[in-house]
Amino acid sequence: MALEPAITDVAQLKDRLVLAKLLASDSIAVEAVNFDRNELSIWVPREHLVDAVRTLKEDAELKFDFLSDVTCVDWYPSEPRFELSYHMLSMSRKERVRLKVKLGGDDAQIDSVFSVFPSCDYFEREVFDLFGVRFHGHPNLLRILMPEDWKGHPLRKDYPVEGYR
Repeated sequence: MALEPAITDVAQLKDRLVLAKLLASDSIAVEAVNFDRNELSIWVPREHLVDAVRTLKEDAELKFDFLSDVTCVDWYPSEPRFELSYHMLSMSRKERVRLKVKLGGDDAQIDSVFSVFPSCDYFEREVFDLFGVRFHGHPNLLRILMPEDWKGHPLRKDYPVEGYR
């Protein structure tokens, strides 16, 4: 059975409740969308991420009450280099959504969503430790996997295979 092609047109997806709520907000911009295999990904600018996460969590109809993961991809040598992905779940609606943010290699920093989801503590620390993305407003942004004196960020694609010597 052939897979349906992904839908990337905002106009075709604007009736989906999650996207409609984000588009209706004055404080949130949507850069791009992708609906593939019944999963919705929404790209937002970095300055709108915290508002988007708060909207998805606090909206009475949406109720995305569980932040299950924060991940990062390094697209080096392409720019924007990093892509953060926030995986959210509405347990009552049994629906998932991914919020994504692109960050340039020279400006890998973003506001923390700790104020909305304190559970992001370790996720953001892991991304900081392994990719070097800085999260402003995080209460304890320290390495979590690598020793404090470790040089560099080992999941960056330009990190030497044998480490810095």
